[in-house]
Amino acid sequence: MKDRAGIIRIHEDDNVGVAIRPLKKGERIEAGGIVIQGIPEDIPAGHKIALKPVAAGERIIKYGCSIGAAFRAIQEGEWVHTHNLRTLLSETPQYHYRQLEKDIPGGVSPAAGLPEIGVFRRPDGQAGIRNEIWIIPTVGCVNRTAEALARWGTGVFSGGAVDGVYAWAHPYGCSQMGDDHEATRTILADLAKHPNAGAVLILSLGCENNTAAAFKEALGPYAADRGRIAFLTAQEAEDEIAEGRRLLTALAAHAEKAKREPAGFSELVVGMKCGGSDGFSGITANALTGKVCDVLAGAGASVILTEVPEMFGAEQMLMDRCENREIFDKTVSLIEDFKEYYRSHNQVVYENPSPGNKAGGITTLEEKSCGCVQKGGRAPVRGVYRYGDRILRESGRGRGLVLLEGPGNDIVSATAMTAAGAQIILFTTGRGTPLGAPVPTIKIASNTDLARKKAGWIDFDAGAVLESGTDLLCPDLLGLIADVASGRKKTKNELNGYREIAIFKNGVTL
Repeated sequence: MKDRAGIIRIHEDDNVGVAIRPLKKGERIEAGGIVIQGIPEDIPAGHKIALKPVAAGERIIKYGCSIGAAFRAIQEGEWVHTHNLRTLLSETPQYHYRQLEKDIPGGVSPAAGLPEIGVFRRPDGQAGIRNEIWIIPTVGCVNRTAEALARWGTGVFSGGAVDGVYAWAHPYGCSQMGDDHEATRTILADLAKHPNAGAVLILSLGCENNTAAAFKEALGPYAADRGRIAFLTAQEAEDEIAEGRRLLTALAAHAEKAKREPAGFSELVVGMKCGGSDGFSGITANALTGKVCDVLAGAGASVILTEVPEMFGAEQMLMDRCENREIFDKTVSLIEDFKEYYRSHNQVVYENPSPGNKAGGITTLEEKSCGCVQKGGRAPVRGVYRYGDRILRESGRGRGLVLLEGPGNDIVSATAMTAAGAQIILFTTGRGTPLGAPVPTIKIASNTDLARKKAGWIDFDAGAVLESGTDLLCPDLLGLIADVASGRKKTKNELNGYREIAIFKNGVTL
């Protein structure tokens, strides 16, 4: 609840509130029936304020959950941040399985008035929301060749049935070993299988570890689809640019045959991402996307939650929603394996939030994580996938909310969700970022100031949640998703041409 003094108390158990505007020393404030006659210091917007005295060592509660402990006594009305709040994260927490009592898709009927969308039905049954040509370099040595071909293809083929020609440059594909090399090949192969690509050109150099032959093995049956996928090895062509243009012309002819057809929201695979978060992210933008998650899950769509390090401190909240013991055990393994990744590099698990997060009002990783997982709403967790896995949707598997292994890094995790099959990504941000995934990336601002200042980046303003709540804004965001999915509207990242990939590297470089 919010009052005219500019404070919001998220949960009735919270002993801190959040300033929704800058507060001045000496102001009288109210929050949830608590009255503070005069705050002792200025407090920036998005930052926490103590609603009651807190003893040294006492837990700080936000979202109804512990976000750390005071390392000195904090007086009522005092600013709560890095100068008096510390993390309580443990390297070895104990997790507990609690049987899910009932299926909770957010309390929303699966068919609750959702609009129809239009998709491109691919031969393998997948649904794409764009009809693009993707150029995938098997090795970074041919990145510039791929980009030159993409520029030519965009000039020749865009504007008709082909929505664009894009090259996914990256620095890998050679000088890698073992699982690290295999992960690169898997992610690139997953991208080649993506339904937003009506046709794909696989561009190799010829002497790299990730050879064309090995890449075809990773593609499996897709490699035989000569109409949709073509292969070009630059060292074998007398003029790779001329040969690339010839192949792109044939691929465009194939892609142009695809037509949109009516479909429901159940065809969507939606990635959830946050980046450049601030003190409002968990209250507005993430809470709103959580509401949308529940609607999508109830409609039979797949919703992907990743950023595993930003589950640390809030993982039990997700574990309590695992639909069965098997999913719980996989979730525990997902969390513990990522912590081991940190430990194997002699790093602590709580080295987060970022400087920008802290400037925006987020103090500890627990606080960041509790805000981050709001994007998953209240839907049951129905699946757990590893990095490089593709979401399986046959016979209902993979539908609803699923967890995907991936880091918090914005473009690496966005790429992982794309490779897993996400046709669209909802990206919440409090401080703003221009980046975009290979798929349409809807940027959702946590505050209206950001939405106004960076209108060239932001697609949707969630700042109004403070006034109108998530229920009133949810239909508007669902309507935008329908427009983007159906091709009636492009996201800002598409209009700006901000689309890229990054691959999670975990190994030596030869």
